[in-house]
Amino acid sequence: MGKREVEVSILMGSKSDLEIVQEAIKILESFEISYEVKVLSAHRTPKDLVNYVEQVVNNGVKVIIAAAGMSAALAGTIAAHTVLPVIGIPIETKNLKGLDSLLSTVQMPKGIPVACMSIGMSGAANAGLFACQILALQKKDLGKKLKKFKEDMAKEIRKIRIG
Repeated sequence: MGKREVEVSILMGSKSDLEIVQEAIKILESFEISYEVKVLSAHRTPKDLVNYVEQVVNNGVKVIIAAAGMSAALAGTIAAHTVLPVIGIPIETKNLKGLDSLLSTVQMPKGIPVACMSIGMSGAANAGLFACQILALQKKDLGKKLKKFKEDMAKEIRKIRIG
């Protein structure tokens, strides 16, 4: 059996980020997008991270999602070493409630773009959806699924009756 081509790579700075990242995984699975999940730290395993990012494009990956807390250097470090789209998920932290992660992810210097989602689980779900939207540029059937997803969300809102 041949190795399955992975379309989205999800990288986490720590295994503790997995609870949040699960929201992105659920979205990717619901849209039948292939993915892989790895723990690589911008600070603790910088050489491993760069080696992985530099070769991942050769493996068919088209989008990278990066989840990290505190200094949240992961997404920016990845973006500095690839031309693939990078989507950052800021992870909530104890001391600053994720504001540190958000600012680290969103405040990228000119020339190193990172798409930054909101802090936590909703940001992770949106990262999965944004990855799907990027992939839909090449996969028309995926675009149709995304359109239906949004239509279904609107139907659910329209059903709500108060009073």
